[in-house]
Amino acid sequence: MKKIKNIPKFDRPREKLQKKGVQALSNLELMAAILGGGVKGRGVFLVARDVLKVAENNFDNLTVEKLEKIDGIGLAKACQILSAIELSKRLLIKDSVKIKGAGDVIKLVEELKDKRQEYFLTLTLDGAGNLIQKRTVFIGTLNQSLVHPREVFADAITDRAAAIIFVHNHPSGNLTPSREDKLITERLIKAGNIVGINVLDHIIIGKNGYFSFKAEGILEKEDNIE
Repeated sequence: MKKIKNIPKFDRPREKLQKKGVQALSNLELMAAILGGGVKGRGVFLVARDVLKVAENNFDNLTVEKLEKIDGIGLAKACQILSAIELSKRLLIKDSVKIKGAGDVIKLVEELKDKRQEYFLTLTLDGAGNLIQKRTVFIGTLNQSLVHPREVFADAITDRAAAIIFVHNHPSGNLTPSREDKLITERLIKAGNIVGINVLDHIIIGKNGYFSFKAEGILEKEDNIE
């Protein structure tokens, strides 16, 4: 595989992008442009090829650790790649996703099914039900002291969100909400009422399905939530 220095200057990824536009680049050239350069003994195209292979096979579960296993990728480049992918996802999601029910939410959080730790995510929505942003707020065992309303609603307020949906996973596969899950939900509903952001649902996702607080009528039963 050619090294950049052996490619005519006008046909190198960055120069080609500048002259012809980003659409003219192949996937390999795009990744090479993101990386900027290779390492001693491995040209940027070799490294870019390996990154693409890993990305294509692990797109929804790509991590820094997986990328750092590639010869030529250190922490800086791994973060660079993941940041570019995440930004693309966010911009695409923001322009195209309307949330009408739990089924639409599940499509956005499929990656949680195989996580070994608990992840707590928020989805902020505008008044028409369009997704503004999907965020991971917390990773680890859920409890009230860690999932704090301030952390959950700070970004939602910045988004000027009209509504919010909470999602977390149960790695065990048991979809029954724990007492802690219910207490957290009650606390967040009350906080949402104070700041004027409607809590539409809290969804627990597992390997073989999901549990919706809204569908089970729990959101309307705050007095009995314990």
